[in-house]
Amino acid sequence: MSSLIATTPFSVLDRSRVREGHDAARALRDTVALAREAERLGFRRFWVAEHHGVPGVAGSAPTVLAAAVAGATGRIRVGTGGVMLPNHRTLVVAEQFGVLESLFPGRIDMGLGRSVGFTDGVRRALGRDKGDAEDFEGQLAELLGWFRGTSPTGVRARPAEGLRVPPFVLAMGEGAEVAARAGLPMVIGDLRGRERMLRGIERYRAGFRPSQWSAEPYVVVSGTVAVAGTPGEARRLLVPEAWSMAHARTRGTFPPLAPAEAVEARTMTAKERDLYESGLRGHIAGTEEQVAAELEALLRDSGAQEVLVTTSTYDRTALLDSYRRLARIVATAAAPDGAVGAGGRDGGR
Repeated sequence: MSSLIATTPFSVLDRSRVREGHDAARALRDTVALAREAERLGFRRFWVAEHHGVPGVAGSAPTVLAAAVAGATGRIRVGTGGVMLPNHRTLVVAEQFGVLESLFPGRIDMGLGRSVGFTDGVRRALGRDKGDAEDFEGQLAELLGWFRGTSPTGVRARPAEGLRVPPFVLAMGEGAEVAARAGLPMVIGDLRGRERMLRGIERYRAGFRPSQWSAEPYVVVSGTVAVAGTPGEARRLLVPEAWSMAHARTRGTFPPLAPAEAVEARTMTAKERDLYESGLRGHIAGTEEQVAAELEALLRDSGAQEVLVTTSTYDRTALLDSYRRLARIVATAAAPDGAVGAGGRDGGR
């Protein structure tokens, strides 16, 4: 097994995807249950996402959900992947993370993104428009200022001021340059656009300026990793999300995840079929041996310091099995003598 895999932390991002036949409350409880399993398996972090007005996603309040996850676990780092900063006042974001860090000291991560609402209606409801994302760099500096106590307003962020909550920038497009100039760790995906991802990593490293948060570039690559007993079973894990993405791009909204067999029996238009097949390509999926080889190549090509796994699927039993197999890949790499264990990979950055 690869020494790169053995020395690389693996983490989990769960989007709290709603499944057909289940409600949003079940999706949120599934997220908390997955966090407990991720901790047991030794993953470093467990992050939750922010989406607004999306029928297929229950996670609309990431700091609230992060509190539930942190309360249900004891060691794993917990954070957001991410809070979409243009949707919020920076003081409120600082206060929320200050509360989280005060309740769960040394375990909270602050993943921050620049996206605004998915549709015009959602953006109007949030009081935002597409242009608000253009000031992400300024919003980021303002947010970090609340923790340092340097806000020119004279207001103090309580209890955030003086606390150290590690910030991460979710980088798509120009986010790499923002992360570099701010001297912050960067999370970049997805794996399907491998060349674009590698170019973003190069820009980030070339422009990185050391800061109080990070003396050196720190790259987290993110994307879907599906592990199963056969390549066909691993592919079936990808099917529900691939159809959801195809549906969103043709009809404008993400539906709840459907069972793989229902998707495979569906009659699709030519455009839907093309988008669906495209959604199945480019991920890391296969048997443990195949996934180990692909992860080795990814880590070698990217030089990433960490991998954030973002797999979503309808079958929760198969999803848990995938994460258990992934943990086994990492444990086997770390214990080439065959002494495979599940723990020992939690902790800070």
